[in-house]
Amino acid sequence: MNEKKQLGDLAVGSTGKVVGYEKTARAYGKLLAMGLTPGTEFTVTRYAPLGDPIEILVRGFKLSLRKDEAKTLFVEEVK
Repeated sequence: MNEKKQLGDLAVGSTGKVVGYEKTARAYGKLLAMGLTPGTEFTVTRYAPLGDPIEILVRGFKLSLRKDEAKTLFVEEVK
């Protein structure tokens, strides 16, 4: 099994899979509503110059997440 990471730990071009959440975070429900459910795969498409926001390609659309939202997600890199 791969090591559990946060979204910000993945490089541009990496593919990841959502494995869990920091459920006490405020962004938890918002991320679920945006389709980032456990098991969902995504690709990191770019980081803004200062690292905020992070853009990912998920379920056929580009989604930008703020750093605090991204820290809520636990991900696994898909090789």
